[in-house]
Amino acid sequence: MKAVTWQGRRDVRVETVPDPVIQEPTDALVRITSTGLCGSDLHLYEVLTPFMTPGDILGHEPIGIVEEVGTEVLDLRPGDRVVVPFQIACGHCWMCAEGLPTQCETTQCTGEGMGAALFGYTRLYGSVPGAQAEYLRVPQAQFGPIKVPEGPPDDRFVYLSDVLPTAWQAVRYAHVPPGGSVAVLGLGPIGDMACRVAQVQGAERVFGVDLVPERLRRARERGVETYDLRDFDSEKELVAAIQERTGGRGPDSVIDAVGTEAHGSAAARLAQTATGMLPKAISARFAERVSVDRLAALHTAIDLVRRGGTISLTGMYGGTADPLPLLTLFDKQIRLRMGQANVRTWVDDILPLLTEDDPLGVDGFATHRLPLTEAPHAYEAFQRKQEGTVKVLMRP
Repeated sequence: MKAVTWQGRRDVRVETVPDPVIQEPTDALVRITSTGLCGSDLHLYEVLTPFMTPGDILGHEPIGIVEEVGTEVLDLRPGDRVVVPFQIACGHCWMCAEGLPTQCETTQCTGEGMGAALFGYTRLYGSVPGAQAEYLRVPQAQFGPIKVPEGPPDDRFVYLSDVLPTAWQAVRYAHVPPGGSVAVLGLGPIGDMACRVAQVQGAERVFGVDLVPERLRRARERGVETYDLRDFDSEKELVAAIQERTGGRGPDSVIDAVGTEAHGSAAARLAQTATGMLPKAISARFAERVSVDRLAALHTAIDLVRRGGTISLTGMYGGTADPLPLLTLFDKQIRLRMGQANVRTWVDDILPLLTEDDPLGVDGFATHRLPLTEAPHAYEAFQRKQEGTVKVLMRP
C-alpha cells in the first residue's frame, strides 16, 4: 500500500510499504477514505525528530471502511463506516472507566513513562503505524472506532478523530462561566474549532489571537473578536488591548492552542533546532532530560487571564526543563487544565451537532483536499503557513 513516511527532519515521503494485517483478535483493518494533516504532525516534522525512526508511518485523523475484524471485535463488521480516534484504548480498564482513555492502562507506553499509545506518533507513544495510508490496522477495535452513518461526505465526521474532541475538551477544561469570556491563542485547526465550540457552549465573548491573515479572517467571519499579533510591538500591548475589552480584568479563561512551536521564543527555538541536528542517540537523551519548549504563548496566557481564571492547554508541549513563573500562577490563583483529548469521552456530546444545520461549520472546515501523493507538499505548506493552509484532508 501507499503511505506517508517520515524520513528525517522536514522530510516526508509517500512510499510503498507492506499492507497491514490482523495481528490480534481485538484488531480491525480499515480502508482509509480520508485522513487529516494535524498541527501535531508538524512537531514530528521538525521538533520531535529525536524520537522518530526513518520509515515511520505518520497520521492519526482517519475515516474509512472496515475491511476485516478480529474474532473479539463484536460490534463492527466489514462495510461499516468508522472514524478512528487518535489514541488507542481498551475501554474497560480503570482509566478508561474514568473517562481518561488517553491514560489507558492496557496500552500505556510504560517503558517510556507515557500514556496511551497513539497512531503515528513517535516511539514515546508506541511507534504505532499511522493513518496517512491506504489501510490502517486498528488495535483495540472493540472500543476505539466510532461508527458513523453512510451518506454525508467524510468532512462531516472525520474531525471526530481529533479536532472536534480536542477543541471540545479544551473549552470544557477552560471552565468558561455562563455568559463569560475566553481568549484563544492560536487559530490553527484546533484553535479555530475551539472558538466555534466556545460559542456553541455559551461563551458571550470569544477573542482570537494569531498572526496569519487567513486564520484571522476565518475566525472573524464567525463572530470572533480577532487580534493580529503583528499589530502589537510587544506581548504587553496585546494583553492590555484584550484586558481593556474585559473591564480591565482579562478574560475568564484562556486556551493555549499553540504549544511548543510558539513564535517569539528565539532561544528555545535555537535549542530545539540544535537538538534536532545532533546524532540521534545523543539528541534523544538530550530531549528526554533537558528539552525546552517555546513558551511565548503560555506566558501570554498567564499574563492575560483574569485573576482566579483558568488556562486550558491544548497545544502540545514536550519540554522536560521548562521554566514557569510559579509566583505569578500562585499569586493570580490561576487554574491549569491540560492533556491529550479523551476522544470517546466527548463523542456523545458532539455527535448531535454534526447535523445538516452544521453549527460548527465542519463541512467547510478544510481549506485543502489533496490526494495522498501530495503529502510532502501539504506538510511544507502547512509548516510554512503558505497558500492559506489551515486544514488539509488527504484521500488515498
